[in-house]
Amino acid sequence: MAGHIPEEKVDEIRKAVDIVDVVGEYVQLKKQGRNYFGLCPFHGENTPSFSVSADKQIFHCFGCGKGGNVYSFLMEIEGYSFLQAVKRVADQTGQALPEQFNETQQPEHDPESQSILDAHAWLTKLYHHLLRNSKEGQDAYEYLLQRGFTEDTINRHQLGYSPSSNDFVVTFLEKKGFHPQQMVKAGLLNTNEQGGYFDRFRGRIMFPLRNHLGKTVAFAGRSTGAQEPKYLNSPETDLFQKGRLLYNFDLARGSIRKQNQIILFEGYADVISADQTGIQNGIATMGTSVSDTQAQLIKRYADKVIICYDGDDAGIEAAVKAAKLLKKAGCETNVARVPNEMDPDEFIKKFGGDRFRREILDASDPYTSFMIRYLRRSFNLQLEGDRITFIERVLQEVAQLDRAIEREHYLNEIAEEFQMSISTLKDEVEQLRLHQSKLDSMDKRRHTNSTSPKNVHHKLLPAFHNAERKLIAYMLKNPFIADKVQEELGGSFNITEHQVIVTHLYAYYEDGHESDISQFVERIEDPSLRNLVIHLAMAPLADEEVSDKEIDDYIHQIRLENSDRVDIKSLEAELKRAEQHNEPIKAAEIAMKILRRKQELKNTH
Repeated sequence: MAGHIPEEKVDEIRKAVDIVDVVGEYVQLKKQGRNYFGLCPFHGENTPSFSVSADKQIFHCFGCGKGGNVYSFLMEIEGYSFLQAVKRVADQTGQALPEQFNETQQPEHDPESQSILDAHAWLTKLYHHLLRNSKEGQDAYEYLLQRGFTEDTINRHQLGYSPSSNDFVVTFLEKKGFHPQQMVKAGLLNTNEQGGYFDRFRGRIMFPLRNHLGKTVAFAGRSTGAQEPKYLNSPETDLFQKGRLLYNFDLARGSIRKQNQIILFEGYADVISADQTGIQNGIATMGTSVSDTQAQLIKRYADKVIICYDGDDAGIEAAVKAAKLLKKAGCETNVARVPNEMDPDEFIKKFGGDRFRREILDASDPYTSFMIRYLRRSFNLQLEGDRITFIERVLQEVAQLDRAIEREHYLNEIAEEFQMSISTLKDEVEQLRLHQSKLDSMDKRRHTNSTSPKNVHHKLLPAFHNAERKLIAYMLKNPFIADKVQEELGGSFNITEHQVIVTHLYAYYEDGHESDISQFVERIEDPSLRNLVIHLAMAPLADEEVSDKEIDDYIHQIRLENSDRVDIKSLEAELKRAEQHNEPIKAAEIAMKILRRKQELKNTH
């Protein structure tokens, strides 16, 4: 699994970092006893079931079952390959990688996808070069400077220009070895009626659209004259799915982590203008509404989000949808108000970054205040019916607030404005909260009763099964216990998964390794087995001392089950022989013995 990096180097890099620090960049962790707990970043939950062990250098979610070491975590949360995860930790800790690492690194995608990524990378460089160094690109470059883009910004975001020529880019790609038909599929070229190829984006300023690893997967082109459409984006492909990516996320990630806050814009120009003023935690959707996937990604990286969309009606409606989705995802959500139907880019260019920060971002409304302000737009509060409906809608929003002090704040405002009794409003809100609580309980019961894989660990297991699990947990902790079990049981565990785990564990200790769960799990390629190992290693009993008698009892329990299974198999063989020899009475007697034996086992276990 270590790829082209020696196993010793992989272990050295892993030991140089504390998994708590790495996970802590993505998950808010709180220490409880010897471990750290937080909300799992891999599935939605309200009660922390995600645990990180500083002692063992592993993580485990008791809800969804995911687990592993620091490399596993980065691979899962960032979509890294194993080698990318090692390199990320090496960069973070200042560890030197072997010189041949980058040269021999295997492609992380299939050949076709890798070819398309390579084509995007070459075109990003070409477009940027043409913007800065061609006569045609000079006009586009001057246009960007006039629009307020600085040279540093143009370089940082690798802005470019696609020439007006039909065949310049086609020829360039062909010379680099890319087949035109594949480039059509990638959304980089188009075909005409005669079957010829031409650049999809010709004559436009180019904005590279990068994935979260910083690799260009698409482009957005903007015309500078009368060319239509004004904005032209790449079509969706396997590598570019608008609902899964966020513009500028790769560049903004460090600032987002540091501030624990995201500014969510609608457009690329808004992000870039804000970035030029020092607001580097800005991202944008790819011209679409916020998706569930994007909301979960945002929540994974920051607790607070400020939505800063255009100030027109369309921007306000889009902000409502985004705010509801982000609130549902668990984000502390504020909504900024850009005045006079301006967009953030226009405001920054007209009034500057300081006023934008002070008057727009710092003055943003909390979610509930924004929703109350938005609801007012739909009602004529001079009419009694509208007033009552408006108040009912506001109370529904207030009822969703967890903190009593917040609920009271808004209820006092409503009571004062409409001359109502605060106690009446409180009673109504409590009724709404009680009703919602009942609905949540019903959902929780349905979820608990489901037969999804993550609930497998909660089933009542037979005694021998528990004995095997407990024994493996102690074996993972203590190589001397593993030696004793190997001598007395070998691989004769009754559960197939346990047989595989102990086989790996025996080999691990025989190679001279000490007990190190974080290192051991690298040997197990099957994700389900790896998660099971982590689950057993994180069990509370694994941190307790165990007596020789208890170990002997577990071994005895496993042997009994083994013996019982052998007895039944022997009886089943006798039954088959009796049936083959046409001895129905004897066959019936043996069948009864098998049934009684199985019933005895069921009662025993």
